[in-house]
Parts: sequence; C-alpha cells; structure tokens
Amino acid sequence: MTRTVLESLLAGNARHVESLAADHFDGVREAQSPAVVSVSCSDSRVPADAAWSADRAGELFTSVNVGNQVWTEVDGRLVVNDAVGYAVSALRTTDVVVLGHTGCGAVTAAYETVAGGSVGDLPPGVEAAVSRLVPLAEEARELGVFDADTPGGEAVNRLVEYAVVRQVEYLTESDEVPESTDCWGFVYDFQRVYGDADGAAYLVAANGESDPDALADVVPDGFEERVRSIR
Repeated sequence: MTRTVLESLLAGNARHVESLAADHFDGVREAQSPAVVSVSCSDSRVPADAAWSADRAGELFTSVNVGNQVWTEVDGRLVVNDAVGYAVSALRTTDVVVLGHTGCGAVTAAYETVAGGSVGDLPPGVEAAVSRLVPLAEEARELGVFDADTPGGEAVNRLVEYAVVRQVEYLTESDEVPESTDCWGFVYDFQRVYGDADGAAYLVAANGESDPDALADVVPDGFEERVRSIR
C-alpha cells in the first residue's frame, strides 16, 4: 500500500467520522436486527448500501462477493452462504435481496467458459466462484436465453438477469430459509440496458416469480417502471 493510498483511506474515514451524528449508533451499539440482507457484487461500481440509500446503522445486513452469489459450496454441495444464513437464522431478517448488475465480470467469465472462449488463469478462489455460475450459464443457453448469434455483451446481461432469477428461486426453495422470508431479485443498471436512469435497480424476481406482469402487481404504486426483463 502506497502512502498516497493510505492517506486517502484515513482521510476518507475521517470524513466518515465527521459525518456521523452523535446518536448514529444509539440503539444498535450492542446488537443489530436488520430487516434486510442484501447480496451484491464486489464490483467497485455497485454501492452495496448506497444503492438503497441505506445510511442508518443497523438498517441493512450486507453480503458482497464475486458474482453476488447467495450460495457457497460445503462438502461438495451448494448451501446458503454464511451472511444470508446468519441473517435469516440468528438475526431473524425478514427479507433477502439479490442484487446483480449489468456488465458483471464473474458472469462474463461463466458465459465465456460456456461459449468456448478463454477466461485465462484465475486465482483458485475466483475460479471456484465462477465455477458455481457456469451451470447457470449452461442452463440459460439450453433454454435459449442466449445463443451463438447473441452479441456477447447482450448475452452477458441476459445471463446476469437469469442468474438473479435462479438464485431467488434457490432461496425460495431452500430449507435453510424460513418460508416467511420474502426473497427479491434486482439488477442494478449502470450501462443503461434496462432504461436511462443510471443506478436504477430493476425488479426481475420475487419469491420465485419472474413474470413481469405478475411482478407489476407486486411493486408499490409509482414504481411500475422498475419492473423490466431483457430475457
């Protein structure tokens, strides 16, 4: 770490400290009870908290990883990841959000693997994360979400949406997630694929449902334009 980077980090934290009201952590200093756990990507363009304007301490439990994956592999089988599992079991979180994003690098690597391209050498941890997305890419191709004639960027973004939908279905069907939990799937758009609003999150799945007409009946009045699908 260079001195410039270290200075930037410390200066940034100083601004953070100065921005907090004296009572910012009142009520949550000893415990937390967030209503929502949000799973988003590690991508530097996707703000895990700011995407929802979640600026109150204890408001949002976050899981940030490569490819916004709600699962991980333990003893050869997929299980709900640690953050989601802890949130719904120990914190009694009522809602799970899967937040994918346009132009996802992990999804791109999975797509290229299935399309026959080369993703190059990846660190073992990254390779393991991408490998968990490859079956989704294979499914999507078999279902016609994309084919050999689909331009690469378009195919990736269709696959991003498909991966979010399938992960919401996984959560909805998992015995590790209480049946009372609401599971939502969004795509965060900074490529203006779904619309012209930079940073808008578009609802693509809810509790296993992904039909846009059905989702339109779920969203509150005034947010109908936030239901989109590019599949």
